[in-house]
Amino acid sequence: MPAPRARRKAPLWLAYGLLPAALGSGVTAHAAPPPPAPAVEEGRVMDRVVAVIEGQVLTQSELEMEARVALIQRGAVQAAALPLDEQTLRGALELSINQRLQVLSADRLQAFPAEPAEVAARLDAVRARLGGEAALRRFLDRHGVDRDALEAVLARGLRAERILDSRVRLKAQVSEAEVRHHYDAHRDLYPGEFDQAARTAIREELVRARYGELAAQALAEVRKSAQVRRVAPFAREARR
Repeated sequence: MPAPRARRKAPLWLAYGLLPAALGSGVTAHAAPPPPAPAVEEGRVMDRVVAVIEGQVLTQSELEMEARVALIQRGAVQAAALPLDEQTLRGALELSINQRLQVLSADRLQAFPAEPAEVAARLDAVRARLGGEAALRRFLDRHGVDRDALEAVLARGLRAERILDSRVRLKAQVSEAEVRHHYDAHRDLYPGEFDQAARTAIREELVRARYGELAAQALAEVRKSAQVRRVAPFAREARR
């Protein structure tokens, strides 16, 4: 039986550290009903504060927008229109906190800028997933945001990904000896020869596992001294 084929690579930040499991599952057609509408005062909808991160206010509408963008980037295009349940919002909150804290730290050093071309590429990818320019405009109109706001979300995600990657990727690499040891210890999973395909598959598996551990450690370190206050009831439940 041939050795397992190497899986298609995906950005490791999507799998570890920056994207909690609650967001990874996506949104289904059975998503919970939307939360009660915010209070209306003099004909205007008042947004709700969800959390305060190092003095920066995060509102419910911002959190929902960021959750939808993260899900669409993972292929859950139905998130563009369906209501988001509290589990998804709790996962989105952790993602938002992680991203904001990392970017705030980089801002102090004026490090890891997001190049306009890179942000444009991510916008193109979101547009393609939604089904084109008209669909993108409908998405923005539906949620009351403009293109600049979407690009800001994409830029922050891009920077957070790069910051985490700079701290973790080199440390996550594995040696040929570690690959061989894993192969010998799991021969039932790799019945074929110890060829290039097997080595590649094992290396990717080990790197992903180590990356996840190191990413969790790096983010825990960033959050250790951070001032984060969760305000909304579901947000307080996310506290760890």
